[in-house]
Amino acid sequence: MDAMSVEREEGPSWARPNWPISELDDANLGLDPVEANFVEKAVEAAKASGVADEATLRDVADSSNRAMMLIRTYRVRGHLAARLDPLGLSHHDFPKELTPEWHGFRNLDEEVWLCGALGFEKATIRQIVGVLQSNYCGTVGVEYMHINDLEERRFIQDRVEGKNAEIHFTPEGKIAILDKVIEGEQWEKFLARKYVGTKRFGLDGGESMIPALEAVIKYGGHMGVTEMTIGMAHRGRLNVLANVMGKPYRAIFHEFAGGATNPEDVGGSGDVKYHLGTSSDRSFDGNDVHLSLMPNPSHLEAVDPVVLGKTRAVMTIRGDKHGKTVLPILLHGDAAFAGQGVVAECLMMSGLPGYGTGGTIHFVINNQVGFTTSPQFARSSPYPSDIAKSIQAPILHVNGDDPEAVTWACKVAIEFRQTFGRDVVIDMWCYRRFGHNEGDEPSFTQPLMYAEIRQHPPISKVYADRLIEEGVISKDWIDQKVADFTRHLEEEFEAGSAYEPKKADWFGGRWKGLRIPEEGVLGRRNTDTDIDGEMFDKLSDILTHVPGDLHIHKTLGRILKAKGKTLETGEGIDWATGEALAFGSLILEGYGVRLSGQDSGRGTFSQRHAVWVDQDTGEKFIPLREMRTDGGPRFEVRDSPLSEYGVLGFEYGYSLADPKTLTLWEAQFGDFVNGAQIMIDQFISSGEAKWLRASGLVMLLPHGYEGQGPEHSSARPERFLQLCAEDNMQVCNITMPANYFHVLRRQVKRDFRKPLIIMTPKSLLRHKRAQSTKDAFTNEETGHFYRILSDPDGCPSETVKKVVLCSGKVAFDLMDKRDEAGIEDTQIIRIEQLYPFPSEPLVKRLLAMPNLESLTWCQEEPRNQGYWFFVREIIDQCLADAGKGLTTRYAGREPSASPATGLAKRHAAQQAALIEDALGL
Repeated sequence: MDAMSVEREEGPSWARPNWPISELDDANLGLDPVEANFVEKAVEAAKASGVADEATLRDVADSSNRAMMLIRTYRVRGHLAARLDPLGLSHHDFPKELTPEWHGFRNLDEEVWLCGALGFEKATIRQIVGVLQSNYCGTVGVEYMHINDLEERRFIQDRVEGKNAEIHFTPEGKIAILDKVIEGEQWEKFLARKYVGTKRFGLDGGESMIPALEAVIKYGGHMGVTEMTIGMAHRGRLNVLANVMGKPYRAIFHEFAGGATNPEDVGGSGDVKYHLGTSSDRSFDGNDVHLSLMPNPSHLEAVDPVVLGKTRAVMTIRGDKHGKTVLPILLHGDAAFAGQGVVAECLMMSGLPGYGTGGTIHFVINNQVGFTTSPQFARSSPYPSDIAKSIQAPILHVNGDDPEAVTWACKVAIEFRQTFGRDVVIDMWCYRRFGHNEGDEPSFTQPLMYAEIRQHPPISKVYADRLIEEGVISKDWIDQKVADFTRHLEEEFEAGSAYEPKKADWFGGRWKGLRIPEEGVLGRRNTDTDIDGEMFDKLSDILTHVPGDLHIHKTLGRILKAKGKTLETGEGIDWATGEALAFGSLILEGYGVRLSGQDSGRGTFSQRHAVWVDQDTGEKFIPLREMRTDGGPRFEVRDSPLSEYGVLGFEYGYSLADPKTLTLWEAQFGDFVNGAQIMIDQFISSGEAKWLRASGLVMLLPHGYEGQGPEHSSARPERFLQLCAEDNMQVCNITMPANYFHVLRRQVKRDFRKPLIIMTPKSLLRHKRAQSTKDAFTNEETGHFYRILSDPDGCPSETVKKVVLCSGKVAFDLMDKRDEAGIEDTQIIRIEQLYPFPSEPLVKRLLAMPNLESLTWCQEEPRNQGYWFFVREIIDQCLADAGKGLTTRYAGREPSASPATGLAKRHAAQQAALIEDALGL
């Protein structure tokens, strides 16, 4: 069983159930075991020094206990007194609980035994408070005491606490930090001079982020990271592109002048400058790191799950189970981090098997305002980062006017991440010098803040003055640096006018060998997807063989027995079996398969059973995993968290990184896709046109009108069809298991990738008419995907007077009613692929019908929904091309605000009426 069981992937330690009581805080003192022993050590130390009087020893114990509580209070609440706001506008009283008086100390020169705490054997209260305020109340405020894991807490504590704990950089390190701050500032100033009034969403006021990101790359490279994927919103994006990613300045100037990002022959719609991404390679101290900045839309935080999914795919490709070589970095705005729900979804996924990335570094650019909204109206928590406490992530608040502190925080963050494989948050307090964008007037809504900002010195001056005072640099050094960099920018600006992009940023690396499809190819059947009989038989055995020591559910046993008989005879193959054959055959051919969704292992409708659970032990067994060899293609099926937006974005990101894996996301019911509409609109349907990012993602959306009410009937196909243009994706409503098998295989067998949206069935999962034979999977002549399916029981084409076109399960309702009524002059034709629409095979069929008198489009969905508005003009054009003087008639439900009725009798009446209307009864 062990060898055949599902791979175990333990979450982080804090996620383990039944946390050992011995490792929790002491119930009486609120101390962890090490802190609780501190008092005993103090008493023992006093005894060793000669103290023998019991009363004195009790005083030693009492004072040491109170001293430890003072230390602990600073660990928990010291951040509240930290100097975080560079503008000094966040006024609040010094917390009383941080004063020695609060803990009963009246004499600051009183000595207490510390036994090594803070680096002292014995210290005065004055010394203790001085060290604690230096540790916890400077330009860095640390929150880590909410973490259960003692080892993780001590890791942070060791780096921030003690008389010798200080942020230290060599003179060379300080100069490197200032150098990047100056480049960041001068870049923004140069753009402001050259493009007055043009939106650039500058970093002005947050330039400390630039050396901080460099630190992540540098220290990450030292610790084994070789690839980093970055996601961020608008603010500072051009600065990151230029000064972190290394995108040529001339290329950005070319774009400011209206030039294209890619060669003219590539096509695509393009996007504004501050949405674009890029990739590059950086090297620090001999460590090479590949960087990828993901493109993203204006929807704040939408890129987060895409970055995580891409990172997970790279981990899987590399066989890096713990993410030590791959790092996701997410840059957030303060209002967005607190306000956007997808942030919580991504944090929630961080420790889950199948979705973890070994920890993400979150960098919050805390502007202290969201567009025009002040923090007290933007969130209900003290900090924007408080949401991260839900996963017990350490949080480092830092003053953005102290570039050394920000850089140090990033160093600690990457060390923590590489050590524990967990998320870390850096909350950099800064400001926006010019408001939301360069054309905005921020004083309308934040007059006091912007009065302070106008007279606040830039970060380069604050830090440079400090380094001059330390004797690290001179004023002349600064002037020379600014002059040299400005001269370089002028040279790049001149070069920008003649700059031409040489190649498009796609189809490299893992995408090598793939291409843009020729115009019109997407809509045609251009790939053979059949399998041979030997592979069919091998898969049949794998899918039905139950290991002798596996005790499966008795109902599953009956299902597998029936499935085995079906596969043996080659008759009556159902939807789930066709799907499993597609998955298994792709794995045998060297492709990976990843299926994720709510309850996908069993299947929402108990149809899939890709995972078998031992009824005695709870062990999981996945038959399709048995075919995998070490390092070979992988079958993954994941029961996802209860999320649509985040998980769909994750799978989209996965598909971007691994075109050789069939990546599928399944909605529990098709209606639930509404919760992920942003991912569909901004990424899946338009990502290739905007950013040249191809994806082969498959979306499985259960759809069909069976009287289950408005929320469990429609996957809203009309919304997808409205987004279809320029061969951007495929939309299908498939009725036969073999056709489903072939469309899945076609998705990765072709030499290009396009998203595939499938309206999957519910009632057809076990429908007698919706079954396929072995021949449909293995026949070389007919074994392929059919975009259009003719009527299996229809009359000959030359006698057809009426055609009913439809898509999905309604076809079988029409066939049953037609046969029952004895109608002999009507053909029912199924459109299996709605986009690209199969016009040419439909015209071919119509040409073969010389006596055609009418053509009706029938659908279950209301008239204002479903397919009607999309297909009507296309079908009429097909009729014209076939020389038929006809127009298409509609048969279906009347327009409705709701997708479906929730009343069973009304549903049945509506369904019967539309079937009779379509057939002319």
